[in-house]
Amino acid sequence: MNMPIRFLVTLLLYISMAGSALAAQEHNSSSPVLEELIVKALADNPELKAASARLHLYENKIVLAGSLNDPSLSLSLSNYPVDTFAGNEYAMSGKVIKLSQDLPFPGKLAARTEVAELQAKWYQALLAEQQLQLTRQVKEAYYSHAYATSAVAITEKNMKLLDDFIRLTETNYEVGKGQQQDVLKAQVERAKLLDRLYSLRQQRVTSLAALNRLVNRPLATAVAEESDPAIDVLNIPLADLQKNSETLRPMYAAYRSLIDRYQAQHKLAQLDYQPDFKVGLAYVFREPNRADTGTDFAGIEVAVNLPIFRDKRSAAVAEAEEGERMALAQFDDFRNQVLFNIQDAYSQVQTSHDQASLYKNGIIPQASQALESAINGYKVGKIPFLGLLDNLMTLYSFELQYQKAVSDGQRNLARLEAESGQSNTPAQNNAGQMP
Repeated sequence: MNMPIRFLVTLLLYISMAGSALAAQEHNSSSPVLEELIVKALADNPELKAASARLHLYENKIVLAGSLNDPSLSLSLSNYPVDTFAGNEYAMSGKVIKLSQDLPFPGKLAARTEVAELQAKWYQALLAEQQLQLTRQVKEAYYSHAYATSAVAITEKNMKLLDDFIRLTETNYEVGKGQQQDVLKAQVERAKLLDRLYSLRQQRVTSLAALNRLVNRPLATAVAEESDPAIDVLNIPLADLQKNSETLRPMYAAYRSLIDRYQAQHKLAQLDYQPDFKVGLAYVFREPNRADTGTDFAGIEVAVNLPIFRDKRSAAVAEAEEGERMALAQFDDFRNQVLFNIQDAYSQVQTSHDQASLYKNGIIPQASQALESAINGYKVGKIPFLGLLDNLMTLYSFELQYQKAVSDGQRNLARLEAESGQSNTPAQNNAGQMP
């Protein structure tokens, strides 16, 4: 088979492969590889492990907050004469054993426990939120890597075609059937593709490293290759996503626990105006002396602290009040931001889906037909070589744009799921739920 015929056959195969690849993506929205990566990330991600340890740290503080201080036991020598230190010379001399216990004002321990419990709930909700966001990050990194991988493959395929272009133009030029500008144009297009290929390969390496970092494994570990995913169709109305987000998004629970914590802290600050108590028992061992036979003594002690420094207590109350106002404002701002983000991500998913459908069902088939027509025209000398080259590069550009639309759509879908707390796939709706 001579060079021009072999080249034209290769072009026709290229058109056929482009259509087959699009058809293969029709039923490929789920990814077992991605699900395995998410499971591994949730199990092994160091940042998530740190968040889990932090939660347990604050859970252990609940017991500490609700516990009494340890009692005190003391031994003292009371009223011994300094000249002899004899215990049997005076009636007031004796060895004193004392047991005492600090008791906070009623309600303080319960209030401290409530503050600690609500603080732990804050970190519990943060852990669930981090699980949700980690799932989003893994999906985004996965689809970024999938795009880079597909783009590299498409570009390498076109590089091979351009190599055939260059050989064809050089052969035609040598036998006087072509022009030098055809050779130069083909070489320029190849150089442009090579420059893009370098960038895409770098993106592939970076996206793979980012994905592996999230799942806590060596950065160069390869990901099993799958066919390019298609964009999942949105199955949940926008209004439902926004409405349900207040129940499903863990950060809502986090802010509610923060508000409740400042309210409990306010209650504790008010109780601090009340005195704490101290009770004690004492026993005095006496020796026989001049006055008596050394009868032992016993005593009971009750003491209270005097909460006379009101300024610091007023400051503690004001701190709790301002903290509650701050938390309420943050809650409102967070809710507004989430509603906006859900609407924005929802719109971008729809736009990407429409763009991908347009490329797959309209633009790419039309560009393929245009290239096929250019091939037929080139065979009979009606289409110049540069026209054929332009049609090829146009199809290549549309293929890349299709892959980008798919990748953008899937990454925006991951963002939508993270913002709403609800997966587009019902089986995944437990991701990010509070433990």
